[in-house]
Amino acid sequence: MPGAPRAPDGRFHNLDGSGAQPPGAVFRWAVLDRLAGRRRRSPATGQVPSVAADRALIATSATAPRITWLGHASFLVQLDGASVLIDPIFSERIAGLIRRNVPAPLSPSELPRIDATLVTHNHYDHLDTPSVRAAGARTLSGLGMSRLVPCEELDWWQSASVTDRVRVTFVPSQHWSRRGLGDTNRALWGGFVVEGPSGSVYHSGDTAYFDGFRDIGQRFPRLDAALLPIGAYDPPWFMEKQHMNPEHAVQAFVDLGARQLVAMHWGTFKLTDEPLDEPPRRLRAEWRRRNLPEQALRVPAVGETIT
Repeated sequence: MPGAPRAPDGRFHNLDGSGAQPPGAVFRWAVLDRLAGRRRRSPATGQVPSVAADRALIATSATAPRITWLGHASFLVQLDGASVLIDPIFSERIAGLIRRNVPAPLSPSELPRIDATLVTHNHYDHLDTPSVRAAGARTLSGLGMSRLVPCEELDWWQSASVTDRVRVTFVPSQHWSRRGLGDTNRALWGGFVVEGPSGSVYHSGDTAYFDGFRDIGQRFPRLDAALLPIGAYDPPWFMEKQHMNPEHAVQAFVDLGARQLVAMHWGTFKLTDEPLDEPPRRLRAEWRRRNLPEQALRVPAVGETIT
């Protein structure tokens, strides 16, 4: 399949041709709407379930897929003897500004041996360079990312072996990238499918709802779990071009044809205007409205392992 589309100046863009929000929209959301009182107000912290990580379990080799939520979009995925970190953040703050609402359930020293670290894109709440370095593992990410962190670069739909039994594939998402003032969309964003003989796990990275979920589901028709974002969606006029809300996440799960939806990207960092604890309530309400099987929905606590 073709890789990510690029403009003549080399910048990447989404499958529908869209890119980052224009500066005027960012200024309206970040400054004008705040000064005018048009943004929804909610507390900077919230009660989010967390549990002590099962370190003894994590230290053992996994055969069937095993997933531990480390908060936000950070996961430890273990299957077929391999351990893979995705978007790890162990730091207390991101970009030196936004403090964690829930502590990281593991420190880098408590991790098992990591075979690969996967980074979905370069935004600070997904690429925390001290955490990537602390993991001390081979790193894989999208095209253009090696300017920021030593890594092997992948285009959309490219695969790489993690071990002789486990491989990862970088897949499209509907998002954008920026790390500094002049590098908008110079690095590629996406998600990852981690697969081995025992099963497969999909991590979407940051993404709006888009038709690409159907393509991913068709190419990987037996996904055991889809790790999908459910937070950072308010206000909709600005956020839904780059993030899903809970209802979009349910539709993405249906499009993918996965066996389970595992909720992520909520509760850890206060990024947008909705209350930190609102996304799971909306997710469960939409799940019941669609009469989907209860056992197929997992909203883990931070630190919880799903086996």
